[in-house]
Amino acid sequence: MASSTGPTTLDQIGCRTSKQLINDGKVPLNDLDLKAYRDALLAERTQLANEDAASVEDRGTVTLDQQSVGRLSRMDALQRQAMAHATMRRRAARGARIDAALRRIDEGEFGYCLKCGDAIAQERLSLDPAVLTCVSCATGA
Repeated sequence: MASSTGPTTLDQIGCRTSKQLINDGKVPLNDLDLKAYRDALLAERTQLANEDAASVEDRGTVTLDQQSVGRLSRMDALQRQAMAHATMRRRAARGARIDAALRRIDEGEFGYCLKCGDAIAQERLSLDPAVLTCVSCATGA
């Protein structure tokens, strides 16, 4: 029998039961859910790779049309190149987040907040399967 001064339930010691997680919309993920998230992450990674391959020319050396070598043409070409490089960096960062999410699936850690350890709501995972934290930790609440 538990003493009256100590914690008597899992909730009192900071652990959350499956029933509490379900009531919070944070249902533990099953194998079918994990496969769906893996497939979505792999599809997004493929799309990023295709977009990156398609934009190689935009990131290349700026060549100017000799018919319109004005100052604005050079500035426009350099700006397009800079934008293409920035887009490539964003794609690379997103790809790294996707790869990390795929590793978490393989390691059995997917769907849990990296800060507090609670399950991440499936609605949040559906919006971004590569998300690292629950809403509470993301907002600092």
